[in-house]
Amino acid sequence: MATVSYKQATCTYKGAERPSVNALDLEIADGEFLVLVGPSGCGKSTSLRMLAGLEEVTGGSIHIGDREVTNLEPKDRDIAMVFQNYALYPHMTVAENMGFALKIAGVDKKQIRAKVEEAAKILDLTEYLDRKPKALSGGQRQRVAMGRAIVREPQVFLMDEPLSNLDAKLRVQTRTQIAGLQRRLGITTVYVTHDQVEAMTMGDRVAVLKDGLLQQVDTPRNMYDRPANVFVAGFIGSPAMNLIEVDLAEDGIRFGDAVVPVSREAREAAVAEGAAKVTLGVRPEHLKINSAEGLSKGGKGLAVSVDVVEELGSDAFVYGSVTLDGTEKPLVVRVPGRSVPEKGSVLHVVPTVGETHLFSTKSGERLHD
Repeated sequence: MATVSYKQATCTYKGAERPSVNALDLEIADGEFLVLVGPSGCGKSTSLRMLAGLEEVTGGSIHIGDREVTNLEPKDRDIAMVFQNYALYPHMTVAENMGFALKIAGVDKKQIRAKVEEAAKILDLTEYLDRKPKALSGGQRQRVAMGRAIVREPQVFLMDEPLSNLDAKLRVQTRTQIAGLQRRLGITTVYVTHDQVEAMTMGDRVAVLKDGLLQQVDTPRNMYDRPANVFVAGFIGSPAMNLIEVDLAEDGIRFGDAVVPVSREAREAAVAEGAAKVTLGVRPEHLKINSAEGLSKGGKGLAVSVDVVEELGSDAFVYGSVTLDGTEKPLVVRVPGRSVPEKGSVLHVVPTVGETHLFSTKSGERLHD
């Protein structure tokens, strides 16, 4: 096991207008499960491949433990990688696939068999060791790929969207298995995904990237509760946080015909920018329907026209639209599953006091701690 350090690590492809990864500074602790997440083209897979030695580091450096590995060959980095497409040899059995890297390295056959059987037991693959990959399900093939990485006993696991080829139910099951396995083995793991739900449920910490730049790295809970900027706020959470521009009021923000109090620090930060408006972030579960709760002054709040209702049993999500400054904006509200509004109706909502997030309309950065 080992720590991993990106120090101003940059990757710029030849002829590209901007770096794919730009001056990445990131420290990953020994035994930590860190997830790199972001939209397509954000640099997450490139960051992983730089660590693996599959992409050139054109600036800065990368360290595994106390060794700088920036210019080392992949085989010399003591890492094991799990790919999206399994990359299994179809003519080999499960046992042969799992032990192939050790065979190439000249490890004794008895030792290989012992390591393979131990990994198979951990992954519940013992009864499949003599089968070929074509006789396995997608989830079983991914576990074989995991086993191939485990038997090598590397310092670092690298996983590049390993669940993308699985169906929804199997993805949920397998991500639980991977997270549990990593905690059992205690091997430092860097995991790439575009799925923010996957990131939030698996990682000890999550690093969000956009356009090659690190936006925020934190625990899933802290990132959900305190997004650093508008991008992270809109990316983390399902459904995403509502983000709308609102006017500043003397002692808060205007939300429809109501005034909602906000922290003095946030308001002062907005005033210091000379802004008359701020970007308000509020999660669907923190919007209350037609209630006086949280209001410092009268008013029904913001009018929402109901477009679609997504019923999930215990609760439901109302997808509606609001009109601000003559423009329609989408808004999502979570409601109890047994009191669902009708499509086409109009609701009035207000945010729960203390559960709002204010961001600069100019920079998009958070205005308060």
